[in-house]
Amino acid sequence: MKTREIYEGPALFSYGFRPFFLFAGLFAVAVIPMWWLIWRGDVSIIGHLAPTDWHIHEMIFGYGAAVVAGFLFTAVPNWTGRMPTRGWPLAVLLALWLAGRAGVAGLLPVGPVGAAIIDQMFLLAVAAMIAREIVAGRNWKNLKVLVPVSLLWGANILFHIEALTQGVSDIGRRLGIALLIFLIMLIGGRIVPSFTRNWLAQRKSERMPVAFNRFDGVCILIGAAALASWAIAPFHAASVLFGGAAALLHLMRLLRWRGLATWRSPLLLMLHVAYLMVPLGFASIGAGAAGLLGPAASAHVLGIGAVAGMTLAVMMRATMGHTGRPLVAGPWLTGAFALICAATLARVAGQGAEVGRFDGIDFATALWTMAFIVYLWRVAPWLLGPKVGRKPASKP
Repeated sequence: MKTREIYEGPALFSYGFRPFFLFAGLFAVAVIPMWWLIWRGDVSIIGHLAPTDWHIHEMIFGYGAAVVAGFLFTAVPNWTGRMPTRGWPLAVLLALWLAGRAGVAGLLPVGPVGAAIIDQMFLLAVAAMIAREIVAGRNWKNLKVLVPVSLLWGANILFHIEALTQGVSDIGRRLGIALLIFLIMLIGGRIVPSFTRNWLAQRKSERMPVAFNRFDGVCILIGAAALASWAIAPFHAASVLFGGAAALLHLMRLLRWRGLATWRSPLLLMLHVAYLMVPLGFASIGAGAAGLLGPAASAHVLGIGAVAGMTLAVMMRATMGHTGRPLVAGPWLTGAFALICAATLARVAGQGAEVGRFDGIDFATALWTMAFIVYLWRVAPWLLGPKVGRKPASKP
């Protein structure tokens, strides 16, 4: 194990979560209002992607990839015992991510193929750096995390290939969402019951979440089958079958984690609510394949409810924990998470839910934007500032 060297650079680049959680929040605040203006016809983009493809791509491979990188560059040092990636390597990674956003938006004079090449370099660099750390730390059991991350990189390449050759993406857009959900099943399925167990143990609870066992493996396997069938053939009978089975199994999996017992800790309860969106998303996959829901419903239950909900909750908790703050959400951050849940409902309702001159898409845009403004207001100072001595949170 390496000796922990003293870091004297900017706090923003002292740990992997800091730059990426900050810029993910900034991007979330900017990109959804921009998409709303594009959807209304008030603004046009100059990049090579069709407007809907740009929106989907940037939520998956822009926002989603940034949060995944921030989480993994924070988790991997804990897994391996090695020093965290910090300083100029983080700054270079952030620059790669920003270059990808600029290229896809058409702001760089590199052409469609050049923009695609620049955009895919970020996830490739993330996968390579994580592989180096895991191998150097001989932490072989966590090599499996590289599989979905590498596949996410591949999905980004596929997205660009489809857009360049067909004019629009198809499998690549659903595969990108599917891989983010798989990471939630894999990593969220570990941290949610673990955090819950620790919290319940502090309160001398006799009943604990069920430990990871073969049932969880079956849930992940069937969930992966549902995601694969949806990505490849969203209207096939297999999507009905696997979507329905995965919804039931993952609901059962969630109930084994004793989420209802955490109602006194909103920061912890958020993780359970966000995971609830996974079985709801699987149910929407099955219902969509059966013709009972529109094709966009499953994408938004999974994309807003599960991905945005889980990432927002994890960014809050990880930032508090690694900057020395008490693990207490408080009313503002609890409200921010509630706004994301409301945005999910509003977006699924879509244009069919009208209140005066506004519909569900308008409300979803406003709710999403307010959620991330609150997140930045509360969390950005922690991300930019030094770590402080943690004050113990009072027991509720």
